[in-house]
Amino acid sequence: MSDTATDRDHARLAPILAGVVTALVGFTSSFVVVLTGLRAVGASPAQAESGLVVLCLLQGVAMIALARRHRIPIALAWSTPGAAVLASTGPVDGGWPAAVGAFVVVGVLIVLTGLITALGDLVAAIPVPLARAMLAGVLLPLCLAPVTALADSPGFVAPVVLTWLVMHRVSRRWAVPASLGVALAIIAVDAGGRLQAGDVLPSLTLTTPSWTPAALVSIALPLYVVTMASQNVPGVAIMRAFDYRVPWRESMGVTGVATMLGAPFGGHAVNLAAITAALGAGPTAGPDRDRRWLSSITAGSLYLVLAGAAGLLTALVAAAPDGVVQAAAGLALLGTLASALGESLADPSEREAAAVTLLVAASGVTVAGIGAAFWALVAGLVVRAVVRERVSSSAA
Repeated sequence: MSDTATDRDHARLAPILAGVVTALVGFTSSFVVVLTGLRAVGASPAQAESGLVVLCLLQGVAMIALARRHRIPIALAWSTPGAAVLASTGPVDGGWPAAVGAFVVVGVLIVLTGLITALGDLVAAIPVPLARAMLAGVLLPLCLAPVTALADSPGFVAPVVLTWLVMHRVSRRWAVPASLGVALAIIAVDAGGRLQAGDVLPSLTLTTPSWTPAALVSIALPLYVVTMASQNVPGVAIMRAFDYRVPWRESMGVTGVATMLGAPFGGHAVNLAAITAALGAGPTAGPDRDRRWLSSITAGSLYLVLAGAAGLLTALVAAAPDGVVQAAAGLALLGTLASALGESLADPSEREAAAVTLLVAASGVTVAGIGAAFWALVAGLVVRAVVRERVSSSAA
């Protein structure tokens, strides 16, 4: 075969391969975080499995629909930072049904963000350093898990950490998926014959939502803020960097409705992809920009297939020795933590407020039934206002 024919074959297959990588990296690098977050706010193993299944199905279908309609490589994902917020929040008044009700409200807010310019402006008015500091504070305790787990269970956790470290020298993109693969292998060996055939079949579990003030403030508000600030807004910026214009109103409408539909089955949020967006929109998806949208069709289709693996993965996570899942989740979030820390502390004028925001979020305190993520934003905004007033007074 001539070099020209080989180049044509590569160009034709490039968007397909990019779509496969997008789905595999997106799924394997964070599904443990999703399961951990859902369990933390009260989901049973079956309800957490249902959440993972419905997220795969909805974002797969929505991604295919948006890509076919607009012929651009638009990528969707679940909110990994949002799942981290859930993991740090813990149970709230009203339990799992109240958490599901909060997910519904997040979907409504996302739809309204696309329809009402003022709401989008309000979200944009939240200082970026504070939003990133809140996320960093939420992630910090989770990212400490590999350290504590390695000390407590070195036999189980050391192979996971070493795989992550070695893969950073080989292929940074695959470091987290590889470490998760090793973690699952360790769990499978340890679980032995405890897994039953029925455990591996995916299923959906319907929960009737309820609404409590504590859940709305502790879950819905922080989940909405981090999803917008860490997923939707960066997702648009990444696509713009590759000269693609995201249909903002329609994307918010589709992902918001998908979030509302998925909430009763345990799905916490569907949104624009951020990190994996570059895989399908960039040069790795082929030289022909007009064919890169096929990467989203491929990724969306593969997510529908991956939904079938949710039962097995949930069963493995439920059977894990202490520390293994927590260590894998912490390693998966380490890159996000580093990015959030860098952005939150980059501006010297915002550092005091950002530091306070980070510390309050990391504290895990609950006041009046409301979790730390909300109070972190409040504290950061108060400190920011005082510091800016002090600077203004000094200047005068």
